[in-house]
Amino acid sequence: MTVTKQPGLAGLQARMESEYGSRLMAQLPRLGWDPGRLAAYQAERLRVVLAAAIERSPFHARRLAHIDPGRFELADLARLPVMTKAQMMASFDEVVTDRRLTLSRVEDHLRAAGPEPALLLGDYVCLVSGGSSGQRGVFVQTIGEYADYAAATLRNAVAGMPAAGQSSGGTVIAVNAAAAPVHSTRFLAAALGGAVRMVPVPVTLPLAEAVEQLNALQPAALVGYPARLAQLAAEQRAGRLRIAPRSVGASSEMLTDANRAAITAAFGVPVVNSFGSTEGLAGTSDPGGTVITFATDLCLAELVDSGGRPVPAGTPSAKVLITNLHNLTQPLIRYELTDSFTASPGTQPGGYLRATVEGRDESMLRYGNVRIHPHAIGTLLVSAAAVTEYQVRQTQTGIDVALVARDDLDQAALTAALASSLRQAGLSHPQVTVRVVATIARHPQTGKARRFIPVGNDDGPHGEQR
Repeated sequence: MTVTKQPGLAGLQARMESEYGSRLMAQLPRLGWDPGRLAAYQAERLRVVLAAAIERSPFHARRLAHIDPGRFELADLARLPVMTKAQMMASFDEVVTDRRLTLSRVEDHLRAAGPEPALLLGDYVCLVSGGSSGQRGVFVQTIGEYADYAAATLRNAVAGMPAAGQSSGGTVIAVNAAAAPVHSTRFLAAALGGAVRMVPVPVTLPLAEAVEQLNALQPAALVGYPARLAQLAAEQRAGRLRIAPRSVGASSEMLTDANRAAITAAFGVPVVNSFGSTEGLAGTSDPGGTVITFATDLCLAELVDSGGRPVPAGTPSAKVLITNLHNLTQPLIRYELTDSFTASPGTQPGGYLRATVEGRDESMLRYGNVRIHPHAIGTLLVSAAAVTEYQVRQTQTGIDVALVARDDLDQAALTAALASSLRQAGLSHPQVTVRVVATIARHPQTGKARRFIPVGNDDGPHGEQR
């Protein structure tokens, strides 16, 4: 099958810059909206999403046949069925609203992905995610829809620049995140050029090499996974890393108090904590803050218990049900995220969701003096189309990987690729075992499965079932 790609990175960046710029300008005024104005906009967008889903998605047409999108209100959302990742992947070809976007075609595109981002059919951004559950998901949206998400992730930072006496012109942001453009962090860093220049410094690089690149780059802002930022903070304190970012942002993992303190002390600026899901929910905290404000003008979020009932502010949720209001290509309506949020007691009813987040705490794997970030492993696992779920246990000399996978898995090739990635990350003679299992057992209360289990940190009930 022929895979259509955007002709050249420069062309993709120019298109992304145009799409991003217009959407950012549209979103900035929303930061000052009151709850009533926000709710009216959410209801308007929800009706658009429901109408498109019913008209163009066979999956949603069956599930939502009983509703009238034109009369639908936000209060009616709880009447709709919940959508899980397993359902979405099993019915992918019927979920999407462009009949050309089959799972097979998208997987072909993802397999062909090189070091630079590319668009499927000249228009579609294709991404994969393991999320906090470790179950693989494939997500597709137009470049314009993705630009809406990009603007949501950066708008608070852009809005704060004038007050801080800064200009967004020529700003260089170093992104210590995933290495492959099938991940949102890497795709965005590579695709967004122009006034805000995001330069990827992949977390899978050996630490010394990352330090060398950052010293040469001298970024105005540093963004990355908390575990990697903590490593860089230690390098800064030791004098090997010599940068002076005006802002530091943590994303994609739980930011612990210890890591926050270490990062803040090393770089001299309070950490901005952020949350971003490939499914479309994004939010950021104030510098040094623990509460994240979510862009719920673009993605609704319902905090519910294990039975799907709403939880009050101050109570941790068992999961979050999101409804993406900007992605009409792959409608996600009451889609289940297995993250736990706790809404801040100060959150105004109908206003932007303000919450703390538990979950996505992926500890570094330590082998003596070698520290390896889980993304050196996870990137390969979520990029393998035959792998549907995984769990990685650290061993004394490498890793033991349990996979739920299809019959077409090339187990030997994946094992070799994992060993190579560990060697590149600094482990001299890694021992890698890959086993195919029937299921990955989940926590009986939270429903979560731990993806990475360091040596000596196995709490038992999250193992595989043969």
